[in-house]
Amino acid sequence: MFGIIRPCRHRLSAGLHADWLAHLCGLCLALRDEHGHLARMVTNYDGLIISALVEAQSPRAEGRRDAGPCPLRAMKGTSVAKGGGAQLAAAVSLVLASAKITDHVEDRDGAFARRSVSLAAKRVATRWADQGSRTGNRIGFDTAVLTEAVDRQGEIERAVRLGDSAVLATEPAELATSAAFAYTATLAGRPENAAPLAEAGRLFGRAAHLLDAVEDLAEDEAAGAWNPLTATGTGLAEARRLCDDAVLGVELALREVRFDQPKLVHALLVHELRQAVRRSFGHGLIGHGHGPQQPPPGWIGPGPRPQQHPHQPQQPQQYPQGGHHQPPPPPPGAPGGGGPPQEPPKRGKHSGGGPVDGQGGACWTPKFRVPPRPRGFFFGCAVATYMCCSCQFCCRDPFPGPWSGKPHDACINGDCSGCDCCDCCSCCDCS
Repeated sequence: MFGIIRPCRHRLSAGLHADWLAHLCGLCLALRDEHGHLARMVTNYDGLIISALVEAQSPRAEGRRDAGPCPLRAMKGTSVAKGGGAQLAAAVSLVLASAKITDHVEDRDGAFARRSVSLAAKRVATRWADQGSRTGNRIGFDTAVLTEAVDRQGEIERAVRLGDSAVLATEPAELATSAAFAYTATLAGRPENAAPLAEAGRLFGRAAHLLDAVEDLAEDEAAGAWNPLTATGTGLAEARRLCDDAVLGVELALREVRFDQPKLVHALLVHELRQAVRRSFGHGLIGHGHGPQQPPPGWIGPGPRPQQHPHQPQQPQQYPQGGHHQPPPPPPGAPGGGGPPQEPPKRGKHSGGGPVDGQGGACWTPKFRVPPRPRGFFFGCAVATYMCCSCQFCCRDPFPGPWSGKPHDACINGDCSGCDCCDCCSCCDCS
């Protein structure tokens, strides 16, 4: 699953989590029913927001159907989203996933540099684009607006120069999400909502593109890949300001939309979008070398500070800026050491050195490797399918990424003690 909106049960009430899962499963089943099991690979957390927007503007009775048992639901049946909202989410997910694969092929990223892999990936991307177009036409949505926006990305990347605003590089993402958000008003029979939803979608696309750039910054610099922050010389503090402005703009635009059931949409596009910004700017980016080496506004950090060593003089914490000399930090875990605070190991979590397998037994494969060993596209797809069928994404903690091999934290039975949860703001009631 990919996307920037990754809610957990600690931040969503039982009712909202059930609604969120209904849209996630509805998107997955819509892809399966119309395009086969392979298409289910493009199911993503951000795509279900399209389905949620349609249902939020229309009566609930029109948008649910019963679904059978599924391993990811502990073999339980449930009620899932259906109709135009799920189909629009499927069409958008297919087209954008096709564009993402095409971008990897053109950039020759990782396994895509191999000719055999790139040729197969191109066929998959073409198939998904055609499937998305057919689904979009079935509900009256022309996916050409998405493909045209994505096609402009390469041209924009070549035109961006050092000193330009990073917002210039986010224009294609803004146009694509704006069109998808606006069409939800048409499907719901609320044309008056199209304009504010288009604005909300535009700013959501901007935030998503920037957050993706922030999370990929270290990897892109190591590989010499194009990144909008590096290409424009945008520091992390400025990137954080742009993201915060976009999040505020989404919230203000949603206030102009007439919803019948606003709670889930508000939770995802306001609270969870804020949390996505906190998460992206709290993952070890301080001191990265972009802009002032100090925490961006609102940085929540990885946790509480460790206690002061009894033999170390008490000194105020400083960040390396303004000419202040700071000695190299001791190794992680050393007395008085710098770096991220080290917390005691928790159940099933990985901390310090190599990752530790969660409590699951010998049936959980693949095992962790240190350092992580990335897999090719097709082998990763096979691993992802096995991990999905064996419920490792929701029951193994941590679990290795099927393509990257890197450890990822899971939320087991609602126990989110190790996740990046924070208190919901008190501006409204999302329960």
